[in-house]
Amino acid sequence: MRRRDARVQEPGTGGARGAARHGEAPGTPRHMNAPKGLPIWLKVTAATVSVLLLGGIAFAAYWVIRLQSNISTAPLSAGAPRTEAAANDATDRLQILILGSDTRDGKNSQYGSTQDSTGYGQSDVMMLLDISADNKRVSLTSIPRDLLVDVPSCTDPKTGTVYQPHSNVMINSAMAEAGIGCAVDTVNKLMGLQVDHFMMADFNAVKELSNAVGGVNVCVSDAVYDPDSGLRLPKGTSSVQGEQALAFLRTRHGFGDGSDLGRIQAQQGFLSSLTRKIKSDGTLGNPQSLLSIADAVTKNLTVDEGLASVQSLLTIGSRLKDVDLSKVAFVSVPTQPAAVDPNRLELVQPQASQLFAAMRANLDLTTPGATAAPSAGPTPAASGAQSSSAAPAPPVPAVPAYDKALQPVTVADGTGVASRGQEIAAALAGGGFTKAAHFLAAAVPKTVVYYGAGYADVAPDVASLLGIPASQIEPSTGVVGVQVYIGSDFDSGTKYGVASVPSNVVKQTAGDVKCQAVNPALIAR
Repeated sequence: MRRRDARVQEPGTGGARGAARHGEAPGTPRHMNAPKGLPIWLKVTAATVSVLLLGGIAFAAYWVIRLQSNISTAPLSAGAPRTEAAANDATDRLQILILGSDTRDGKNSQYGSTQDSTGYGQSDVMMLLDISADNKRVSLTSIPRDLLVDVPSCTDPKTGTVYQPHSNVMINSAMAEAGIGCAVDTVNKLMGLQVDHFMMADFNAVKELSNAVGGVNVCVSDAVYDPDSGLRLPKGTSSVQGEQALAFLRTRHGFGDGSDLGRIQAQQGFLSSLTRKIKSDGTLGNPQSLLSIADAVTKNLTVDEGLASVQSLLTIGSRLKDVDLSKVAFVSVPTQPAAVDPNRLELVQPQASQLFAAMRANLDLTTPGATAAPSAGPTPAASGAQSSSAAPAPPVPAVPAYDKALQPVTVADGTGVASRGQEIAAALAGGGFTKAAHFLAAAVPKTVVYYGAGYADVAPDVASLLGIPASQIEPSTGVVGVQVYIGSDFDSGTKYGVASVPSNVVKQTAGDVKCQAVNPALIAR
C-alpha cells in the first residue's frame, strides 16, 4: 500500500490538468501565481475618470490660452518713481484705476472719425476701485473728465519722448500724449496714492459685458431721447444691453443738469445695478458664468503687466463675491465750476483733501466722521529758513497767564492747497485765538509752530489746539508772536495727522436703487 502523501502523478493525470486550468506551473507556490484580471466595472470607471480628467485639463488649458491671448498690456507708469512694494492681489488692499477709453479705433470706428482713432485717446471714464484687505469694503471713486489738474512729466513708452508737466489741464487728456501710465501718474499725484493696477476698456467692452450678463436694469425719471448718444428709454425701469447700454453710459447731456456730473451719477447707477445682478445670479461663484464675462471683457481690455494673467483677474473677481452690497460705495470727488472756466471743474477744498486723506488712511467711506489716529512713524525733515535753531519745547503751563484773544498768531500756508490757511485760521479763532490771520507761503513738507521772543508759553497751546506734536515747536528770531507754518503733511482736517471721512462723499451704495433725473431739455414728449 502506498502512503497518501507519496502518490505519484502520472503525466497528463488530474493533478497536472487541475494546475493548468488555474494557470499555475507545476511546483509554483499559489501566492506566486499571476493575479486575476480587474473587474469590468473598475476598468470602465478608471477609463471614465481618465477621460474626464484629460477633458478638464484640456478645457482649462483652452480657456487660459483664450483669455490670455485676449489681454493687451501697457506700462503702469510713465516714469514716476514708485516707493511702495507690489501688492499681493489675493491678500492686500488693492487699488485699481479703471479707465474708459474714447478711442474710435478698430471695432469702435463707428463712433467717430479716423482722426478720433489716432494716438492713445483720452480717458472718457475714470474710476478708482479700492478693495480692502479683508474684502469687506469696496469703493469706486469717480473723477470727472473735466476736472482741471496738474499733469506730471511723462515719457511715452513707445517712442521714448518726454513730455513736460502741464498745469491746469483736463484730467482726461493725461494719457493722450504718453499713454495710460501717464493717467495713472496723474491720479497718484492728485490723490497722494500709488495705484496698484489699471484696467482700460473701450466702447465695445460695455456692449459685450452687458450682453454677457443678459442686460442691466436702469431707471429714469422721465422718457428720454438723446440724439447725440442714441439713448432712447421710456419712463421707469428698463433692461439695457448692447448699444443701449453703451448709449446710457456715454450720454453727455441726458441726466441731471446735462453736465459730466450727471453722467457720472448715471454711470454709478448702472454699475450699482450691475453689481446687484451679478451678486443675485451668483455669477462670481459660477465658473461658467465667470468665464463668459471674462471672455467678453478681456477681448476689449488693456491692463498693466502685473495684472496680465488670467489667474490675477480671476483672483480679483473672487475677492468681490462676498462683499455686502451696503459696503460697495460709489464716491464722487468733490468739485465745483472752475474759476478760470465755468465749463470745467476744480476741486472743492478742504473736502477734496479730506477725502484723499481718508483714502490714504484706508478709512471706511460709508462711515462719515470716521477717523484714523496719526501714525507713530518719523516725520519728514523740515525745510525753509524760518528756524534759527532747534530747541526742546517749553513746558505747557497749567493755567494760561495771557489772554488768547490778544495774541498775534499767523498761519503760513505752505500746503499748496487752496483755502487751507483760511481753514486753520478759523480753527484757531474757534479755539480762542481770535486775532489769527493767514497768508500764502512757500511749499514745505513738514508743519512747524514757530514762536518769537516772549511767546514761549503761547506756542504750546496753539500747537495743542491743532494736535501738532511738541517736537514740532521751535523758536525763531524772525517771528513776532506765534506762526503756524503748515506743510503738505497737514493738508486736510483741523487736527494734525488725523484723517476723517467727510460727509456726503458717498453718492450711493450698490444696495441703493435710484432713478436718474433726466435733463429737462432731453425729456421725450
